[in-house]
Amino acid sequence: MLRNDPKQIRVYFSSVASWDMIRADAATTSWFIGSDASDTLPKKLEAISAAGFKAIELSFPDIVDYASRILGHQVATGNYAELITAAGEIRKLCEANSLKILMLQPFANWEGWPKDSAERQDAVTRANGWIEIMNVVGTDMLQVGSTDAPPSKITSDKAQLVSDLRELADMLAKRNFRLCYENWCWATYAPTWKDVWEIVKAVDRPNVGLCLDTFQTAGGEWGDPTTASGLIEDVPFEVLKRNFASSMQELSRTIPPEKIYLLQISDAYKPTTPIERKDKGGLRPRGQWSHDFRPFPYNGGYLPVEEVTQAVLRTGFRDWFSVEVFDGGPEGKGKKYDMNEYARQAMESTQRLLKNCASD
Repeated sequence: MLRNDPKQIRVYFSSVASWDMIRADAATTSWFIGSDASDTLPKKLEAISAAGFKAIELSFPDIVDYASRILGHQVATGNYAELITAAGEIRKLCEANSLKILMLQPFANWEGWPKDSAERQDAVTRANGWIEIMNVVGTDMLQVGSTDAPPSKITSDKAQLVSDLRELADMLAKRNFRLCYENWCWATYAPTWKDVWEIVKAVDRPNVGLCLDTFQTAGGEWGDPTTASGLIEDVPFEVLKRNFASSMQELSRTIPPEKIYLLQISDAYKPTTPIERKDKGGLRPRGQWSHDFRPFPYNGGYLPVEEVTQAVLRTGFRDWFSVEVFDGGPEGKGKKYDMNEYARQAMESTQRLLKNCASD
């Protein structure tokens, strides 16, 4: 994760003439890195810190894994007493590596369930547990992905989606916590940046903002892992380019910068074989693409990452950037790499992205 402020003051790209006048501290997420079970959370944090990053997005799976390691048995995802114990130790590890915990993520499938359903009760239980973890690790922000639950299970009524998110926002507000809402490009009802922005506006809570993402934006409005070209083919290519450019212009014009809490950056490999159907777990093609085919920028991908970044910066946004990648290689089957070198390359990639966008 990268913040555009070398001395914890905000640097405005519009006020400088060249990249040489901009320096940036950085931070990144702990689950973009590591290629096998020996790459433990303490080693991840050391590699991230050594590369010059300044914060992490803490993932719930990392908490579960670390809790299981230090407690000597498999910890259940609902065992919040043990997870909170581990969370306290993770906070100490981050402090020892001079890393801030920016956000807890990814909180999924909160909104849209019938009020009396088991899924709704599970969502409330999870929310309460995650809020306690946030308190222990010292972060004030929860990332919430737009629900990808099956449409047969949840409502399409926008009013209920908004009402549910207001409820979560109010739960978080009791601790002075924030809700960071992200469009997942395979989501059931809010797959685009505009969808989640319309919902955030309707929620109308001061502690609710957006998590924008170069992959989620370009992967939903430009790329398509189900086609041979890797592009959306419903319209001619020239129309696709115009549509995407128009969307980025609208993003720049319509979202207030203070409502963008962070920008996650990653690219995507074009799958060598189109992903044509749901996987065994029911994950949609764009979801599979997101989980396994996401390198950092300038590392083999093909999405218009710079265009999305420039659009977000044109809003006036000058806050955290996050390297959030899931790099399974061009085949999406995983790859081996040295964590320290990978983290260093991720930093170089992020600096290059900022330099290219600053000169725009």
